[in-house]
Amino acid sequence: MERPSLEINLPDTHEDGKLYVVDSLNNLNKLNVCPDESQHSVDEEENTGGVGGSNTRNQCLFFIIFILTLIISLALVSFVLFLIIQTRNKMDQISSRLLSEKKNIEELKKINSILLKHLNQSGIKD
Repeated sequence: MERPSLEINLPDTHEDGKLYVVDSLNNLNKLNVCPDESQHSVDEEENTGGVGGSNTRNQCLFFIIFILTLIISLALVSFVLFLIIQTRNKMDQISSRLLSEKKNIEELKKINSILLKHLNQSGIKD
């Protein structure tokens, strides 16, 4: 079964006009070759392919951003925990120093009181 070729003599037109004519001929050829039901399925596949690819890219981008957000959150939480532990260690050091200084001050008070008693007993007054 031979198909008649569609030959159109085009006058000199601009490139946009030529592209429009070629696109129109392609659409006409699709209508002649494909029945109505299959044409709709071809159009749906073309539309779905474009949207599906975009949707897949969006999902992939969302997944990557989600993973990066989780990694950054984990890093921040780890850093905060590190700071809390460091602060607790410093506080423990400071409290132990304060306790030792408190003991030293109490010992100095005892020595001072002993010296005052000794000076009072010896009769030397200020």
